[in-house]
Amino acid sequence: MDYSEKRDLILNGKMYKVLLILSGPIMLNNLIQTIYNLTDTYFVSILGDTEVAAIGFIWPVIFFMISIGLGVSIAGTALISQYTGSHDLESSKDVAGQVISFSFLFSLVLGILGAIFAPLIVKLMGGEGDLYTLASSFLRIIFIGMPAMFTYFAFNSIKQGQGDTVTPMKYSALSVGLNILLDPIFIFVFDFGIKGAAIATVLARGTFSIYAVYTLFLKGDGITLKLRHLKLKKKLLKKIIRVGLPSSIGQSTAALGFIVLNIFVYSFGEYVMNAFTLGNRINSLILMPAMGIGNALATIVGQNLGANDIKRAKKAVKTSALLSTIALVLGGSIIFYFARDVIDIFTDSEKILNQASFYLRLISASLPLMGFFQVFIGTFQGSGHTVSAMVIMMGRLWFFRIPLIIIFKNFTNLGSKSVWFAMVSSNALICLVGLGIYLTGRWQTKIVKNNSEDFKLDK
Repeated sequence: MDYSEKRDLILNGKMYKVLLILSGPIMLNNLIQTIYNLTDTYFVSILGDTEVAAIGFIWPVIFFMISIGLGVSIAGTALISQYTGSHDLESSKDVAGQVISFSFLFSLVLGILGAIFAPLIVKLMGGEGDLYTLASSFLRIIFIGMPAMFTYFAFNSIKQGQGDTVTPMKYSALSVGLNILLDPIFIFVFDFGIKGAAIATVLARGTFSIYAVYTLFLKGDGITLKLRHLKLKKKLLKKIIRVGLPSSIGQSTAALGFIVLNIFVYSFGEYVMNAFTLGNRINSLILMPAMGIGNALATIVGQNLGANDIKRAKKAVKTSALLSTIALVLGGSIIFYFARDVIDIFTDSEKILNQASFYLRLISASLPLMGFFQVFIGTFQGSGHTVSAMVIMMGRLWFFRIPLIIIFKNFTNLGSKSVWFAMVSSNALICLVGLGIYLTGRWQTKIVKNNSEDFKLDK
């Protein structure tokens, strides 16, 4: 399906079909990224427990960096989708060029600084001994490869803004395949150990990141770039940063919130932390359809707002909410019934089994709330009203979940179950906040102007 056909489908096709076509590849891409992480973990686990612990120890830092990089990409998707909907292809090209250039330059600076200060970061986190040495070396190489990661985020946002979710999925799959081949070579054949896993990851990402951006300069339908599009344009760049900064803040503070959340969870005991980890890993698989639908919704909302079809944008939101609810009710019902059997596969501890089973059943019964959460995120990001998305991303953890854990822990008899009830309560409360923001209708105002009016001063 070419650019014009995909655009016509998004603006005029049956909504269920549009959502399924766009969200399917995103779901597969999320699964591929999970495989990416599992591959590194598998090969590193052969080296020893300390090596595995080192990767897990510095993962919050990597997740924090990823969260920062996603802000510009989200802005790119919002702007490109709205320009695509308004038939302004030239402005889409301008945005695409700026997103690539800024992502590369920003990540280059971030990568250099991170590589220099990686040991200090690990030390400040409390790393010592072999864990400190291993985590520092792994983190330094990941920082060096940061431009490849951010540039691929930019490519993904450009394609998603046009409605192409298949191409990024294909390149991600090829990247994972290359990583699987390179991991044993660099870890065992070249005897680089944990550093080999980082090198393999950077090379696999870098190879397909370069190729992905190269394809944007090849003549074809949709966005085709020229070198002039990469030249930084002050006015346009300010707009991208203005739209992207709230997303970066929301994503990164949520990442920090999860770090703090882990500290509170661990305060109830190691077995509660283990139950929390197991429950989340299983829960994340069930959530994949809702996350895919939420990401696809951002493109659909953006293009229809760009085409001034607010009615269809609203229809996309309602249809997404319905599809997410159906998927999560089905998945949640299965997990609710088989929770104990599923957890039993991963642990022999009765205490962990009881805690994780209770958590999984409780969270699976409330899964539709997470579907609504993803729908609100997709709506606000696709419309470019990223401050609203920032509010609900930050609010879920910092305004509700963490305070509720403190309240339940100190003023009720729930004990370790305080965590589980705080999670469900925070999801419910933030959905009410999201609904309130949605009902104001402010998200219906598009953030672009037609005929390149946004950038006349740059030209």
